[in-house]
Amino acid sequence: MSDTTQLTQTKLGAANRTETARAEKRLAVSPAVDVIEDTRGVTLWADLPGVTRDRLEIRVLDGNLRIEASASVPTREGLRLLHAEVRAPDFARSFTLGPEFDTAKIEANLKDGVLRLLIPRREEARPRRIEVAAG
Repeated sequence: MSDTTQLTQTKLGAANRTETARAEKRLAVSPAVDVIEDTRGVTLWADLPGVTRDRLEIRVLDGNLRIEASASVPTREGLRLLHAEVRAPDFARSFTLGPEFDTAKIEANLKDGVLRLLIPRREEARPRRIEVAAG
């Protein structure tokens, strides 16, 4: 597995077709990621502060794993934000997965702004112990 994205540009979606044509490009932050590999596969931990499940998208296409998310800054009900010093970031990161991984069995869990992906190896790609017969 290799990391292929440090900083990317994404197009922010818009509500209708007219706005989509004028969607501006924004820089996306590359989230910090920890990758732990063992004989069963890979566990990937990504820091996505301020991201909720409905603003997270994970895709796998042609051996490429893509994580895209948008954070939100909550405001109290009844208040209107007039000025903000900090902009809620967009996150994007891509990884290339080798053929030994079973992309159909990837499990994802988002809790407290931390995404955990379990990417298992295919059964035939897992290491196994071979018994040696004496004689």
